[in-house]
Amino acid sequence: MFSIATLWIPFTIIAALGQVARNAMQRSLTGPLGTWGATNIRFLFGFPFSILFFAVVLIVSGDPIPWPTAAFWPWLLLGALAQIVGTGMMLLAMNDRSFVVTTAYLKTEAIQTAIFGFIFLGDHLTLLKVIAILIATAGVVIAALRPASGKGFADLKPTLLGLAAAAAFALSAVGFRGAVIVVPGVSFVTAASYTLVFGLFVQTLILSIYLLLRAPDVLKKILGLWRPSMLAGFMGAFASQFWFLAFALTAAANVRTLALVEVLFAQAVAYYSFKQPLSARELFGIVLIVVGVALLVSV
Repeated sequence: MFSIATLWIPFTIIAALGQVARNAMQRSLTGPLGTWGATNIRFLFGFPFSILFFAVVLIVSGDPIPWPTAAFWPWLLLGALAQIVGTGMMLLAMNDRSFVVTTAYLKTEAIQTAIFGFIFLGDHLTLLKVIAILIATAGVVIAALRPASGKGFADLKPTLLGLAAAAAFALSAVGFRGAVIVVPGVSFVTAASYTLVFGLFVQTLILSIYLLLRAPDVLKKILGLWRPSMLAGFMGAFASQFWFLAFALTAAANVRTLALVEVLFAQAVAYYSFKQPLSARELFGIVLIVVGVALLVSV
């Protein structure tokens, strides 16, 4: 049986599954809309669904609508802006380096989240949890890297971009958790939903203004593709809702480490759908991920 304190585990797994689905939907829209247009879909079309989720939560919980405190805004802006910056740096890194190597750098996010969470929020992690994070992260890096992946680790610029992107995503997770936990006088579900509404609003505003100034034709294309965009936006808001629920209950590092199960989902799809066999290196990496995640949720 799950207690309230352990609900972050199923919340994170649901969020990871939702994120895989959202990424697949966004990927199909990257061609006609470009990278930033497809990225904005998760915000622009996710925002209305976040309001709907929030309304349902208020009706069910009976909580009042919170008034944002002065402490709420810095955390929210950190989370929202860092996520956008991280996306930009990730795309730049992938232009200069192979996808799998960049992915390996990005998965250092869990370690960096643990560091930032401790510095900024005082999130306590036991020694066993730290070990679990390191084991799971090592597993992802081993599974992601391929001997013939082209460029190695030597080039400094894309290396720094990849690590900086991971740092930005880590700061985003810490920022959103910081915003959720300072919402006063309501349940954790209401606090998470409330933070999601404001977070998506800020991100929608920033990216839409950027596209309006730099590529207004992309905004027109987005509106023309509203049907597939609506579904992608829904899945984005759905996944984010559960990320924020998990952030409300435990340290961001725990959430982002358990989220590495997304790699297992991707490997399973590749194996069963595309009949891609697993190498010994990939299998070893998967074993490390499983061991690290199992240790994390058991301590």
